[in-house]
Amino acid sequence: MEQQSSALKVMVIDDSKTIRRTAETLLKHVGCEVITAVDGFEALAKIADHHPGIIFVDIMMPRLDGYQTCALIKNNSAFKSTPVIMLSSRDGLFDKAKGRIVGSDQFLTKPFSKEELLSAIKAHVPGFAAVEQAH
Repeated sequence: MEQQSSALKVMVIDDSKTIRRTAETLLKHVGCEVITAVDGFEALAKIADHHPGIIFVDIMMPRLDGYQTCALIKNNSAFKSTPVIMLSSRDGLFDKAKGRIVGSDQFLTKPFSKEELLSAIKAHVPGFAAVEQAH
């Protein structure tokens, strides 16, 4: 039985089931505990319960978009130091700049590779080392 307490908790917020599943599969394979949410409202409730070590959030979502979600996370004193990585299918300068303004730590373009996902975690979570899990 693996120790869940030592696993890095990663939150993936995206209204696309495909993106959530892909990220969850990749991250669980390297020993992360994954929490998913379909939009910002669901994510904010889960963040308080799970205290993820890093958060990936899609920009384009219904109800509460990624910019608003990131701003709310970064304006909360308990979570402002949690790294937030913006996800977007658009690779525009405007999107990246707006992400920086609301406090995001990095920007990944979808579709992302396993290497890009892990590289983002390694860049923002000190001491993270991917542990390949047996199939």
